[in-house]
Amino acid sequence: MLWAGGGIYKIALDEGDFVEASLRGRLKLDERTGDRVVAGDRVHVRVHDDGSHTIEAVDARRSELVRRAPGRGRPRPKVIIANVDQVVIVLSASMPDPNPRMVDRLLVLAESNALPAMVVVNKIDLCDSVRIDALVAPWTTAGYDVLRTSVKRDAGTAPLRDCLCGRDSVLTGPSGVGKSSLLNAMQPGLSLRIGEVGDVVRKGRHTTVAARLLPLDCGGWVADTPGLREVGLWGVDDATLDTAFPEFRPLLGQCRFRNSCTHTHEPDCAILAAVGRGDIDRGRYASYAAMLEAE
Repeated sequence: MLWAGGGIYKIALDEGDFVEASLRGRLKLDERTGDRVVAGDRVHVRVHDDGSHTIEAVDARRSELVRRAPGRGRPRPKVIIANVDQVVIVLSASMPDPNPRMVDRLLVLAESNALPAMVVVNKIDLCDSVRIDALVAPWTTAGYDVLRTSVKRDAGTAPLRDCLCGRDSVLTGPSGVGKSSLLNAMQPGLSLRIGEVGDVVRKGRHTTVAARLLPLDCGGWVADTPGLREVGLWGVDDATLDTAFPEFRPLLGQCRFRNSCTHTHEPDCAILAAVGRGDIDRGRYASYAAMLEAE
C-alpha cells in the first residue's frame, strides 16, 4: 500500500499497475494493534465486476515503526510505516534549529523495533562545520552513520541516494527539515510539494500530510512522512530502555545492581561513571533519563 486518504488506498499491484481501493467492510471491524492499513503494508486486493477494488486482507508485518499517538486521550499506538528495512532520521543544521532530543527518541524507536537507523543533517549550507561537528559527535560516537546534506549546494545527496537504493526506507524527522526537498533532489521527477519555515516560530509547516511510499528508479522504495512535532515512545519497556542506547550496551551488567540498575542514582553504576568520565555523551544520557522519567 502506497498511501491512504479519505478512505481511499493507493495500491501498487505485483503486475506493476496502480489502483485505488477501499477497505472491505469486515476488515474495518477487525481488531488489530495499531492502524489497520498503513503505507508499506502488503495487502490482498479483489477486483469487482464494476471495476472497483477492495482490500480483502493484510499480511503480517515484518517490521513497523510505531510511536505513541499525539493527544491527551487514552494512549494508543500510531504506526508510521510498515515493512521497511531502515529508518533515516533527518534534521536540519538550522531553520528550524536542530532538536537532538527528538532525534534520540526516534533512534530509540528504531532500536526498539530492531530497525537499522542513520542520521542525516540537512541544510549544512546554513551552519558552520564546527557547530555541525559538535552536533553529530554523540551519534557517531554511539555508532550511527551520519550524512551531511545540502540541496542548495548539491552536497551529500548522491551518498544518501546510494543508501536508499535497493532498500525499503522511511525518512522521518521534524517539520521543515527538508525531507521532501532531499527526495526531489535525488529523484527530480517526484515533484513533491515543499514548504517554508516560519520566520517567527521557526517550525516547519506540514507539507506532507500522510506517509506515502515512493518508488525509486534505482530500486527500492522510500516513505516520505509528515513532519513530527513530538515523539512519544510506544512499546519501549523501562527495564530495557538502556539497551536501546548502543553506547550503553558494553557496560550493561557491570553495575553493582546489575540488570536492576536504572542508571539514575544507584551507587557504583557503570553508566553514571562513564558519563562522569566523558565516555558517554551527557546530552545522550539526558535523553535517556528524560525518557525513563516520562514513560
